[in-house]
This record gives sequence, structure tokens and C-alpha cells, in this order.
Amino acid sequence: MKPKEKIVMLTCYDALTAKILSHSGIDIFLVGDSVGNVKLGYENTLSVTMDDMVHHTKAVARGNTGKVKIASDMPYKSYEDNPEQAVENAQRLIKAGADYVKLEGGKEIINSVRAIINSGIKIIGHLGLMPQSIEKMGGYKIQCRDEQSQKKLLEDALALEQAGISMLVLEGIPENAAKNVTEKLKIPTIGIGAGRYTDGQVLVSDDMLGMFEDFKPKFVKRYANLAGIIKQAAEQYSREVKSGAFPEEENIYK
Repeated sequence: MKPKEKIVMLTCYDALTAKILSHSGIDIFLVGDSVGNVKLGYENTLSVTMDDMVHHTKAVARGNTGKVKIASDMPYKSYEDNPEQAVENAQRLIKAGADYVKLEGGKEIINSVRAIINSGIKIIGHLGLMPQSIEKMGGYKIQCRDEQSQKKLLEDALALEQAGISMLVLEGIPENAAKNVTEKLKIPTIGIGAGRYTDGQVLVSDDMLGMFEDFKPKFVKRYANLAGIIKQAAEQYSREVKSGAFPEEENIYK
């Protein structure tokens, strides 16, 4: 698709959502470790386990009635230190239904990247703001604002491409830095908070649908306000149960 057509990626964590979205023009479902924040109630992604990711990948695969590709995040400490363990964990996600696994990091994880690719598994890389490294980065801050860090970004991106990754997610970086990397790589880039010039875009579905209300990052566009609609529906249901208006005649078996 690069550079002819933009790639559409959206996070998905369960079978029902996958079924609803399977025929809506999405190219790739990302079973992100963001499931920890938006579904499991964790403070960040660091508490997400391999079992969590396998569980949600299986659910999305079961609900995917279209031809949407599935990418699954490898969670924190499932690949960084031990290439052998990285391969075993990647295989678990592929068996669960993923077409790709996604890893955060550049040259520092290149041995694990090569081992996974050598085992026949496709990888999506992830550079820029990396949620699994927020403690080192000092929180969810925009990355690569200076020349030195942008140079390192490009070096890491080229190293990952040379190792054989299929795509690269660029998160939370200035638009010019993402544009430079996109132009230098033969593989597609997918942006989230990285401007207009990447080869595709990804958003967290709960952000895009207006389900997550705690805060709204600048890069998010809300295409619906489902949180408000759900609240209204629940309030109406509550009123009708208390008043006896529900169930109605049409809801009763004779």
C-alpha cells in the first residue's frame, strides 16, 4: 500500500467490537497493551501480562469476520532480555490468532527482533513515545524534539528495517521527524500523534469513539461520544425498571 494508499489501524480488544468493525474499512486491528489502561483498569501498560495479550488476541480473532489483519503487542518484559523467550512469547500470540507481533524499541532489542523474524513471524516496530518505557521517559511526553534524538530515531528505524520488520509505528513525535523517517524507509510507517505524513494512522478505539473521558490527547479526534450515549441509556433503563415501565408487553413470554 505504500505509498499509494493510507493504512488504517485501530485498536480492538474483544470479539463483539471486532465483529462490528470487521467490515468498516479497517486494515489492521491492533490488540494493544493499551488494553491495560482502557479495559483492565491498570495505571499504565507495564502490568499487562502475556496471558492478558493471548486472551484478548483470541477474542479479537474469534470476532474478526472480515479480512482484517491482526497485530498484537508483546507486553513489557516479554521480549527485551532473552531472544529465546521472545520467540516463544511471539509464537503464543501467533497461535492465538495474530498476523503480526509489535515490539517497542530500536537497536537495544535488535537481537530479539532478528530471532523472532528468523522464526518466521512478522514484526511491527514501535519508536518515539514508547508507553512501556514511560518511567525512563519521565511520563507521556512528546519525544524527538531535538536534532540528536531525531538522528537516533532514524538510526533505530533503519536498523529495524534492515533486521526485517514489516511496519513501524511512530508515536508522539513532531510531524517533521515522522516525515523524515517515512521518506527514508521502504516499509510503511503508522503514526499516532506523529502528524500527516506517515503511511497510515492508528488510534485507540476507546479514544476515537469517545468512551475514554479522563483526558483527551491533542492527537485524538473523537468521532462519537459513546460514553454519553451509554450513560443516557443506562439512566433510562434504571428509571423504567424502578417505575415498572420495563418490561413492557412485547418483552414478556406468554
